[in-house]
Amino acid sequence: MVTLSEILSPQCVFLDVPGTSKKKVLQNISQILGECSASFSANDVFDHLIARERLGSTGFGNGVAIPHCRLAHCEKMTGAFFKLENPVDFDSIDKKPVDLIFVLLVPEKQTTLHLEVLSKIAEKFSENDFLESLRDDVTSDFLFQKITG
Repeated sequence: MVTLSEILSPQCVFLDVPGTSKKKVLQNISQILGECSASFSANDVFDHLIARERLGSTGFGNGVAIPHCRLAHCEKMTGAFFKLENPVDFDSIDKKPVDLIFVLLVPEKQTTLHLEVLSKIAEKFSENDFLESLRDDVTSDFLFQKITG
């Protein structure tokens, strides 16, 4: 089983990400991810994340969203964590705005592993004490340690 420390690097933890809507946040996240990787473009990431959102919101409650998609040019499963500057409506199941986002980008053929890792992320991000610690005034290094620890 893949651990979060295998898919999330310290360079992929971002604080105070701007955006006033789900679409704008996903555009900003895609731009950041496109700049971080030579494997995929910002447009490719955005198009796939938006296509996935059209199937149903990835906002699963308690201010958390886990946008995810499979990409043809993705060489290895990649995670990224974003703490938003301000919470945004994400069409979440509980109708609460989202301020914590874990993005998962997966190679196209890793269907089973994709679902296993999504389950692991969802489990971790459903713990209230864990979420509160992420919302404190913290550094990206602290967030990386907390998420992967």
